Amino acid sequence: MIRAVVADDEVLARQKLRQLLKDIEGIEVVGECATAAETIELVRLTDPELLFLDIRMSDMDGFDVLESLSADADRTLPQVIFVTANDRYAVRAFEIHAIDYLLKPFTPERLQAAVQRVRDKAASAEPGHKAPGRKSEPERYTTRMVFKSRGRILFLSVDDIRWIEAQENYVKICTGKDSHLLRETIGSLENRLDPNSFLRVHRSAIVNLHHVKEVKNEADGDAIVVLKSGEQVPMSRSYRSKMQKLLRFQ
Repeated sequence: MIRAVVADDEVLARQKLRQLLKDIEGIEVVGECATAAETIELVRLTDPELLFLDIRMSDMDGFDVLESLSADADRTLPQVIFVTANDRYAVRAFEIHAIDYLLKPFTPERLQAAVQRVRDKAASAEPGHKAPGRKSEPERYTTRMVFKSRGRILFLSVDDIRWIEAQENYVKICTGKDSHLLRETIGSLENRLDPNSFLRVHRSAIVNLHHVKEVKNEADGDAIVVLKSGEQVPMSRSYRSKMQKLLRFQ
């Protein structure tokens, strides 16, 4: 049984969510609250595994709630599903590893899928790990990116990224068929990616090592990284040693 708290400043929204949750097996709502202060107090008292959290509340926002709860050194946060009518906070929500982001109005099927993600995460935890939502330490590297592209909110697994190119104050994320522009520097994005999978090969390029086919040396000392797709990414000589170490090129 997953114990959950519902936090929303709208009475009707709380009632609707509780009603929908009654039809989902294995969820027990242990309390509900209308303000950020009530949410903080209730989570501390009930210690739930899951928190359905509205972002815009009268006294503080949902991010303030999580920041306050994180200040408790001896307490681990519940898994969080944000429930909101505004899509502008989706990127920030997933940066703090929210399980899901439900946009009002949502369907019972969409809620069911969000809860299933909680169960899937619990099932994939190794023996000895804490219950759903309990983390001994925060995840260090990004595994999924959430951003707006062409009017849509995209959820992109980093495994699908082939390479990344810097374009002034933007980065171009290149996947199989598509590319997306994000307003972010390549340096800040590099810090968010696992260095065992993503390697900076040029001051303006990062490659996903799982998509690398070979490295071709050039006469001038530089090289070309050839991806399995046939795409070619320039690699400057200053980055060759890292590539050689990781891929064991001689």
